[in-house]
Amino acid sequence: MSENHSDPARSALRALDDQLARTIADLTRARERVVELEELRDAGRSWHEIVSHEERPLVVEAVTRALDDLGTVGGRFRRQEAMALQRESVSITRIGKLFGVSRQRVSAILQEGQRSRPEDGPGA
Repeated sequence: MSENHSDPARSALRALDDQLARTIADLTRARERVVELEELRDAGRSWHEIVSHEERPLVVEAVTRALDDLGTVGGRFRRQEAMALQRESVSITRIGKLFGVSRQRVSAILQEGQRSRPEDGPGA
């Protein structure tokens, strides 16, 4: 397909790839922090002492933010992909089977896509 520059699903896929790279880096740092926390506990430090001196974001905050960000960008890609399939005349029932969700869920995804089109433009 030569129209990649005007393909919203392709743009959303690129954004998903970028977010995956950020998420992997964030989760790698969080995993390193988990090892540090275990070492502090093994050294006899209390949880209160550990958490009171832990730098922000706390490990749980970092994990939550990484997963939230990935979910947002992944959802945007799913919407754009569903819309692209619909433009290719794929039925809602078939899209549901491809995505592993009900046709009602596909309908909701497509409606979300119609409502959020401006946010899915460049820079979203």
